[in-house]
Amino acid sequence: MREDFYTFQLERQMSVWEYQVTYNLSESGVHPMSVAELAKDDPNFLDELLSTGLNYPQTNGLIELRDNIAALYPGSNRDNVVVTTGAAQANFTSLLTLLDPVDELLVMLPNYMQIWGVGKNYKLNVNSFSLDQELDWGFDIDAFKKQVSEKTRLIAVCNPNNPTGHIMSTDEMEAVIDAADRVGAWILADEVYAGAEHNQDKVTPSFWGKYDRVLAVGSLSKAYALPGLRIGWVVAPSETAEAIWARQDYITICTTMLSNKIAAYALTPAVRARLLARTRAHVREGYSNFERWCEAHDELISLTPPQAAAIAFVRYYRDINSGELVDRLIHEQDTYVVPGDHFGLDHYLRISYGLSDDFVNEGLNRIAETLLSVD
Repeated sequence: MREDFYTFQLERQMSVWEYQVTYNLSESGVHPMSVAELAKDDPNFLDELLSTGLNYPQTNGLIELRDNIAALYPGSNRDNVVVTTGAAQANFTSLLTLLDPVDELLVMLPNYMQIWGVGKNYKLNVNSFSLDQELDWGFDIDAFKKQVSEKTRLIAVCNPNNPTGHIMSTDEMEAVIDAADRVGAWILADEVYAGAEHNQDKVTPSFWGKYDRVLAVGSLSKAYALPGLRIGWVVAPSETAEAIWARQDYITICTTMLSNKIAAYALTPAVRARLLARTRAHVREGYSNFERWCEAHDELISLTPPQAAAIAFVRYYRDINSGELVDRLIHEQDTYVVPGDHFGLDHYLRISYGLSDDFVNEGLNRIAETLLSVD
């Protein structure tokens, strides 16, 4: 057994505690949609599901589903799309496809730490560039350029970002593209929060189509509020998509037939528009409530407003490690949020506000009580 294996701390702790506490504010999406709510405008769809044979779909995804995904990425077609078991598998198989041990991987931090952990566990040379709260969670472009070397083989970004909710500016996107082009690196863009924007109804632009070595990763889990389907995808040049599919054959083979059917329906234009509108309503209403709490407790925390998603990454002003603070919340307050340690930054908490106001407010009050009790 390898003793140097990096456990995915965020996912492990969430799996242990999210169903054992009363106030779970660790989720990174909005309240999930039910099948009945999804199909409310088309009762015939439920009949179609009930008559679906529970066999395998085409292992890279049903043609209808891949066509609907490709329609979201101008210039792509079904041969550019591989349907995966969540965005996590898309990230994993993409790294296995493109990188060899000792290759250099440059990761945006803070970030969902899966790609960082996979890189470490597969003996890649993992480097990072940092988002900065003083830059509204943007990054210093000149400092970023210095992190990209001739050894860099892949640059991994998360846009909109988890945990900060930052949407990359045009200048930031162009800097990443220019740097990748300069050294011939790939860009892996985790874009699962695109569609959950706060202040615009336009979906966050994809890296797809802006550079020829892009892997655009998406999912139905966040902006679409369908996490239980475990449907993700990667859009890539056709030869690369074929190679990613070949790796998938060894890992999960495919996603389920029912998930493919439901996902294809969810991504039809009219249904997709309804799902995104629902998510944005939850995000915007929830954020207004959360912002009021932050303003009332500005002696305890500071908030840089997120531009997307139903999560905020807040800095707290107490002398306690974030992991220790969350442990106290669990055991003293029956409340769980994600510690900043799980994103590489202590003295921060990732807090969800995409659930009902009453539920969120009770959890927030318990967080404030615990912070006030720290010397």
